[in-house]
Parts: sequence; C-alpha cells; structure tokens
Amino acid sequence: MHTDSARSVPLRLPHRAPPGDDREVTLIRPTSEAARPRGLVRGTGAGRAAAVLVLTLLAALIPLLGPSAALHGTGEAAAPGTAGIGLLRTVLFAALAVLAGELLVHRLARRLPGAPAPAPMPRGWSAYAAVAGLAAALGLALVVATGNLVPHHLSQIDLGGLYRTRDGALALLEVNAFLVAALCAASRRPATQAWPLAAVVAAEALRAHPTTEHSPLVGSALTVVHLTCASLWTGALLHTLRTCARWRGGPAAAALLGRYARVAAVLLAGVTATGVCSSLRRMPPHSVLEQLTGTAYGRVLLAKVVLVAGVALLALWARTRLHRAADPLTACLPARVEVVALGAVVAVSGLLTALPLPLPW
Repeated sequence: MHTDSARSVPLRLPHRAPPGDDREVTLIRPTSEAARPRGLVRGTGAGRAAAVLVLTLLAALIPLLGPSAALHGTGEAAAPGTAGIGLLRTVLFAALAVLAGELLVHRLARRLPGAPAPAPMPRGWSAYAAVAGLAAALGLALVVATGNLVPHHLSQIDLGGLYRTRDGALALLEVNAFLVAALCAASRRPATQAWPLAAVVAAEALRAHPTTEHSPLVGSALTVVHLTCASLWTGALLHTLRTCARWRGGPAAAALLGRYARVAAVLLAGVTATGVCSSLRRMPPHSVLEQLTGTAYGRVLLAKVVLVAGVALLALWARTRLHRAADPLTACLPARVEVVALGAVVAVSGLLTALPLPLPW
C-alpha cells in the first residue's frame, strides 16, 4: 500500500477475538521516511536544478581548464607555478568560508523559535578548516619567500626575507592567524575565531592591492567587504544545510533557512556591488569588453560572473520555494545545488588571484 507522502509497511498483529476465532488484522505502519520533511528526503524539480548547474559549469569550462587555457591566444606569459598558487588560494578561501560560515550559523540558530533545547548542532568542521587554511597559508608564504615562485629546492627558500618585505609580513600574518583560529576552534570559546579570521581578510585585502596601485586603500576596502560577504554566503549556506539535516526538518529548520535567506540577500548585494567596483578599477569601462575576452584575467572573471549569476538564480528559486511551497524545506534542493556552484566560484576566485592583472588600455 502506498500513500502520497511515503511508503507504508504492512504489520500483522493478532486480533483479540472470541475463542476459536483466529482472524488477524493488518495495521499500516509508515516507514521512517514518512516522518521526515519531504524537502530533506526527496525534492521536486531535480532535473531543473541539475540543468542550471550543468549550464553554469559548461559556461565556465574554457577558463577553468587551467591557466594555459585562459592565457591561450592573449599574448600574455604565464607566471611560473600559477596553477599551484591558484590551488593554494582556493584552499585558503574555502577554509575561510567554512570558518566564517559556522560562526554565522551558530549566531543565527540562537533563540530560534521551535528549535530543540539545547539545539543539537552538527559536528563542526572549524578545526579541520583551520588546519587546511594553515597549510595553504604556509605554502603561500614559502612562495613569497622564494620570490613569488614555487620552490623546487630548500636552498631557494629565504625565510628571513619574509620579515623584510610587505608581502612577506602579510603572508606570516595569515599563517599566524590560521594557527590562532585552529586553537580557538579547539577551545571552549570558538566564537573568538572571529578575530583571527578578520586578520586573514585584512591581510588578503592588503596583499591584493600593493602600494604602487592607484588608491590602494580604496581597493583594499572593497576587497575586505567582498571577501567577507563571499565567505559568509558560501560557508553559512553549507552549515545551514548541515544543521537542517541534523535537526531532521521541522519548524526550527525552516525558520533557520529563512533567517539565512534574509542574510544571504544582503551578502549577495555586497558581493555584487564590490565585485563590479573592483572590476572597473582593474579594467576601465571603455575597454572592459575587450579585456573580458582578450586577457586571461578577463576570461576567468567572465567565468566567475556567469557562475555567480547562476548561483543568484538558484538562490532566487530556493527563496521562492521557502515562501510559497507547502513544505518550506523543499528549498533545500536548489540550496544544495547552490552550495556546489558556490564551491566552483571559490575555485575560480583562487585561479583569478594567481593570474596576471590586465594592463590598462
């Protein structure tokens, strides 16, 4: 026997009847899936979500094949170790997102209506993320110590030089910040991770805009906002979905997803505004179209724009389901696809930071 919401299992039990009557009755017991919200077990529209994700990733395939593909035909020379540096920055950005996202979701889950008391949270990934970020920061520090080249021998590494240059000092700051974040994650007050994470964001913003650049402080301020919003958006969505699964749905999970959706709208606006401003600083308006297709940096940036546009559509779809569907937790399906696409955005961002900046035309 089947119902609309879940499969049922017949259960035969003896029926109390007069002596000599051996009749049995069949009771219907729903399986455990019936107790779960449909959005966490099986979502509708899986084909549409997969189609959006596939189209978004296909649009970004050419620049994501690697630095050589992005540089092909541009006349630009590839810096040694671009792929390795891009990978290290991807790991660093992903670690920052996981750490920041968990902090935000723990704050959103406080005093949530209908939440179990105490609210059981999924096992944190902060300690693992901090260790991964520390490893990536160490790798990038070694690159700086070798003159912004990937070292092949220990003799090429000048650790003392890290203390004599601006880039070296910023690299050491990131290493120490991730180390402190790892210690905070293992302590009884994990919320103190916010301070070392802020130091990582500040160091990345200063590194991305050297003093020789026009108005470097303006560029650094834009990067601080952009990186903070992007990290919170990506990491908080991941931890929100994990928390909803841990709570096995219910009103509390829907309320948490709604709180995240309201915050995510602000974060998306921050990412978009700062991204546009930063891009126009790198590529003047009169030449932006040519540089988007004629330079490696522009091609990867274009891929990132396409990915973010796809993510925004997925976020809109999830928000619509959250407010209009009979079961708000059906929004988890497009949200899962969204978090995968955001992971691709993080990878593209890591590659983007390793490519040479376009020359002003």
